[in-house]
Amino acid sequence: MTAEALAGELRLPLFVIRLESLITRFMGETAAKLRLVFDEAQKRRGVYLFDEFDAVGSNRLATNDVAEMRRVLNSFLQFMEEPSATDSLLVAATNHPSLLDRALLRRFDEVLRFEMPSTEEVRAIIKTHLSPMKYPKLVWKTIELSADGLSQAEIAHAAGEAVKEAILSERNQISTADLTRQLQKRQGMRTVFTEEKGHLG
Repeated sequence: MTAEALAGELRLPLFVIRLESLITRFMGETAAKLRLVFDEAQKRRGVYLFDEFDAVGSNRLATNDVAEMRRVLNSFLQFMEEPSATDSLLVAATNHPSLLDRALLRRFDEVLRFEMPSTEEVRAIIKTHLSPMKYPKLVWKTIELSADGLSQAEIAHAAGEAVKEAILSERNQISTADLTRQLQKRQGMRTVFTEEKGHLG
């Protein structure tokens, strides 16, 4: 949302790069893809949002860090040091700031922290993303418990998935179970991520 607001205020195009989707198991391919992104930023001025930044920004000293990911991170650091002819803005987003490499954080001019949404904000986010579905009998307390600890983006994604599931099932209403199922999936993804990377520091 911050990147979108920046792009709107500066009247610049917004480009979203989902880093998780750039990562491959082939040596050198991920860094090559990143090179293409930075080359584009050099040629076309805009706001470039690197989403899921922890995918490449995790601590380089982690014991489970493979050599290829170290090369990718080092490449990112080098790319960020290059002067930009277009003055493009680079924005990075993560739900796991404690996992990020400190050398990488120092490359950014500003580091902003956003609190998790309140219960009122959880309701507002979900309602915004349920359109055009009806939701006549939602148990908000149950939904809010399932959303506890999730970011705005994760809650929005869960609501969107609930809508998609309902459409595929040829339904025009969303139930509490629809939403809690998707929210719990997001919670599960976060748990797996934390277990896999929890020993980083």
